[in-house]
Amino acid sequence: WNGTTSGVRVPNGDWIPSNREGLTICDATSAIFAMPIDYEKCDVLTWSWQKVLGGEAAHGMLALSPRAVNRLETHQPPWPIPKAFRLAKNKNILSGIFEGVTINTPSMLCVEDALDTLNWVENIGGIEKLFNRSNTSLKYISNWIDNTPWVEFMNPDKTTRSNTGITFTIVEDWFLNMDNDKQREVIKKINLLLDEEKVANDINGYPKAPPSFRIWGGGTVEPEDIKNLLPWMDWAFYTVKNQYA
Repeated sequence: WNGTTSGVRVPNGDWIPSNREGLTICDATSAIFAMPIDYEKCDVLTWSWQKVLGGEAAHGMLALSPRAVNRLETHQPPWPIPKAFRLAKNKNILSGIFEGVTINTPSMLCVEDALDTLNWVENIGGIEKLFNRSNTSLKYISNWIDNTPWVEFMNPDKTTRSNTGITFTIVEDWFLNMDNDKQREVIKKINLLLDEEKVANDINGYPKAPPSFRIWGGGTVEPEDIKNLLPWMDWAFYTVKNQYA
């Protein structure tokens, strides 16, 4: 639903037919709890505790629609399914998995952390508040980019722009005329300055994306912290630019 590599998301689920015959499988890892998702259009939904809730990365969650359950109970794969991945046996869903029975013993500390985070979400105003926090972070960065000539969003389309993986890049000629390695060197130096000043950690873009910055705007991040970071971005950029241009 959301792609953090280039800072994109699907705007809605209108493009998924309601009368579909197949199943819609949705990776909602960096979207869930930060933006509306059309759950009626998703048959298999996956996410981890790590992203917007800020929990532990190794624990994944799975939600199935009635259509997905029916698929499990009517389809027999022609190949053996490893035990850890089996959701049905003899064409009957293993309901215990969805009622608290564990496949392997999870960390109880991580479980408690996830529950504590849900309590925090409830205390600050629920999921709409999380949506608002991410949208506010994106708004701060959008306003800054609108008034900052050296930077542009990786994704120019507002309707598909992510509010969690917020990505942008340098657009001045001296930077664009560099080769890829030199561009990455510039981004790295800016990141290092911000890290040394303890104002931002690891806001490099995704390694396989074009040289860029990526700021996480999930609900556990205070929007005001992102707002306060932006003048530092200008300072770090011009400090590094003076070494090249």
